[in-house]
Amino acid sequence: MLPLVFKEPDEMNVPSFIVSKDKTPKQLKLMNEALLILSKLGLPLEDLKQRELEKMAMVFLVVADVKRSADWLAAHVREGKETLKSRDIIKLLNEQFGENISQGSYDDIRRKDLKLPVVAGIIIASANKPTAARNDPTRGYSLSPEYVEIIRGFGQDGWEEEVEEFMSERPTLAERLEAARQLNIVPIKLPTGKLLQFSPGEHNLLQKAIIEQFLPRYGHGSDVLYVGDTAKKYLVREEAKLKELKFFKLEHGELPDIVAYSADKNWLFLIEAVHSSGPISPMRLMQLKELAQECTADLVFVTAFLDRDVFRKFAPEIAWETEVWIADAPDHLIHFDGDKFLGPYKG
Repeated sequence: MLPLVFKEPDEMNVPSFIVSKDKTPKQLKLMNEALLILSKLGLPLEDLKQRELEKMAMVFLVVADVKRSADWLAAHVREGKETLKSRDIIKLLNEQFGENISQGSYDDIRRKDLKLPVVAGIIIASANKPTAARNDPTRGYSLSPEYVEIIRGFGQDGWEEEVEEFMSERPTLAERLEAARQLNIVPIKLPTGKLLQFSPGEHNLLQKAIIEQFLPRYGHGSDVLYVGDTAKKYLVREEAKLKELKFFKLEHGELPDIVAYSADKNWLFLIEAVHSSGPISPMRLMQLKELAQECTADLVFVTAFLDRDVFRKFAPEIAWETEVWIADAPDHLIHFDGDKFLGPYKG
């Protein structure tokens, strides 16, 4: 057992996860200590905003019953009536940290501020009511018995080595989330044979179908010059070729989901992948034509859908002189007016 010799915050290398003018220096030090503990216990904090980090740190502190740095030694498991309901947590946040959170915000505490520590198992929900429903506002929260000893050790000599050994036997939440993300990743093969990895989601499944099914059938040897991802703005970005075709800048907010170019036909396909919004409507068509008016390639406008149910929902919005492709019937196109066969509309 490590000797109970606590280091004052100034003696410890505590990163500044958060900087706030609304908190006192002592509160900030304590909150940053809380975030250091949570990060060492495997919570992925990198993508959280400052306010999200603040609230997670404060909630962790009130659940652990830590009001000053020396209190880490006394962090404990709450039992029975001592467990904190979400409304209790709000009251303590307001009292101890000068917050002004409405009691009506109790669901935000559960769904946002407690979410990562609870999923990681650092804080347990329903400590007072094991059979409580997930959204039951009367269920109580407590530190997990599994983590309480390592949390108590914070500030003692050798704590970082001890927490590293403790976590070596447990998959972290960050690792579990990354494994789940990789499991659900959407692989896409471009016409060139290059493989891309899209984040999961129906929109990206549709983009996969467009690239792997629509373009080989109707693209006349097209190369993908631009495609975005719901998690990353650009996955393919062939700026040199688009500039050569005098296409508008990729930073523009009106970009279609996929841009592909057929050198054989000198056709530039502007394709919208519609899952819940955004077909090529008359207004959208007008915007794209205006933006691409200097383009040297002939433009082909395509709206793509995963299935006919989604298409029927948006059919009244589709602009004339555009094409529709539906992934569950990949061998067919729907032509909205104009020529019998796929191609650019001129005039």
